[in-house]
Amino acid sequence: MPSVFFSYSHADETLRDQIEKQLSLLKRQGVVEVWHDRRIGAGQDFAKEIDQHVETDDIILLLVSSDFLASDYCYEKEMMRAMQRHEAGEAIVIPIILRACDWHGAPFGRLQAVPTDGKPITQFPDRDQAMLEVAKAVRAAAGRIHPASPAKSAPTAMPPTSRSSLEPASPRSSNLRLAKQFTDRDYDKFKQESFEFIAKFFENSLAELQQRNSGIETAFRRIDANRFTAGIYLNGKVISRCTIFIGGLGGGIAYYAGESTSSNTLNESMSVGSDEHELHLKCLGMQRGGARDLSQEGAAEYYWALLIERLQGR
Repeated sequence: MPSVFFSYSHADETLRDQIEKQLSLLKRQGVVEVWHDRRIGAGQDFAKEIDQHVETDDIILLLVSSDFLASDYCYEKEMMRAMQRHEAGEAIVIPIILRACDWHGAPFGRLQAVPTDGKPITQFPDRDQAMLEVAKAVRAAAGRIHPASPAKSAPTAMPPTSRSSLEPASPRSSNLRLAKQFTDRDYDKFKQESFEFIAKFFENSLAELQQRNSGIETAFRRIDANRFTAGIYLNGKVISRCTIFIGGLGGGIAYYAGESTSSNTLNESMSVGSDEHELHLKCLGMQRGGARDLSQEGAAEYYWALLIERLQGR
C-alpha cells in the first residue's frame, strides 16, 4: 500500500487535519496509508522518525504556505530531500498550495501543484472542493506507483509487518482538537480584520488588473475605517463600481453595486459565524443563492467576482 507523508508547518495544522479527512475514503479502501509528525509517540526520536518517512514514503505532500517556506526544517530537511527522491524516481512529490505565498521559485515550483493552477486552498469559496482536488491527486499518484517500485522492496522480500518499525510505539489519534469558545470581542475583532483583508485584497487586485490590461483603469478609495469604494473603467467609461462597508444587515460586511455613503442599501452581506474550531464569514447568498461559510480569502474572492463579472461578461 502506498504511504503518504505530510510535510507541513505546525501553523497550518488545521488545514492539514482537513486534508487528512478528505483522504479518509482512500485510507478505508486501502489505497494509501498516511503519516505526519503528530503520530510520533512519547519517547521517540522526533527527527529520526521524520527522516525515516521522508526517506521511505511513496508520496510526499508539501503543504505550502509562507510558514512552510520560512521553516528551515520543512524547507531544508524535508522538502530538499523529498525533491531528491522525486528526481530519482523514488517518490512522488505533490505541492499543495495552502495559502498565498511566493512559491514558484522554489525547487518544487516546476511541479504540477494542486489545487488547479496552484490557487491557494484558502482562496476557494468552498474549501471542500479544493481539498477534493487534493484527494483526487493523491489517488491518481497512488495509482501510478508500481508494486515493485525501487522505492520499496518487492512484496516477496517485504513481509506485511515490515513497516511496523516506522509506526509509533504508542499509536494515537491525530484528532485531538477541542471545541473553542469565542467571545463577542473575538467576533468583532475577526470582522474588522476581515474587512481590512478585503480592502487590501481589492486595492492590490485593482492595481494588478490595471497593470495587466491596456485600456483598463481602476480606482480604489478608502472613505473611512469602515468603508471603501472600487471602480473599473474601460477606455475611460465606467464598467463596474462597488462600495463595501461594515454595517447594513446585522452589522456585517456588506456589498453594494455602486457608490454610496448609506448603510441601508446593499446587494449582499456577510456576518461572522463559527464552528467548534474557527471563525468564518457566513454569506447571506443574495447574489448567488444559498448561504455559505467562507474564509477571509474566500469572502474577498466572492465580492471581487461580483465587481469584475461585469467586465468579464462583456
